[in-house]
Amino acid sequence: MTTARHIVVWARVLLPSYLAAVGWIVFSPSDDEDARPGWVSSVLELIDEMRAAFSSAYVALEFTANVAMFVPFGMLVWVALARPRWWIVMLLGFATTVTIELVQRTLPSRYSTLSDVIANTLGTAIGLLLVRALADRTVRRQE
Repeated sequence: MTTARHIVVWARVLLPSYLAAVGWIVFSPSDDEDARPGWVSSVLELIDEMRAAFSSAYVALEFTANVAMFVPFGMLVWVALARPRWWIVMLLGFATTVTIELVQRTLPSRYSTLSDVIANTLGTAIGLLLVRALADRTVRRQE
């Protein structure tokens, strides 16, 4: 089996585990009434102790966390599906985050926002760009 084939197999193995972890993060009950996971509250308390503005720090932290959470999505989907067209990866990322947000609307301890859809889709794009750049660089090295 070639190295490229090994990478595809590993991506196909990792993708379901990654999606299960994302599911646990986005669907597990929140620790408090504000629908913030406990780890977010801990980070925000630390930021508050450093005298950062609580509300703007929370918004920035949440948006950044949502972007970061979907970077692996873009990478794993592109590799696992053996390099589909970019718009297929983006459509899957968008559809996945919209599905998450729609399900969260039905959960009493969660809430859905348009900014989460934007952040998650942005994370998918960043992951896709990173993995494609890495693949292009690898191909150029081999030439």
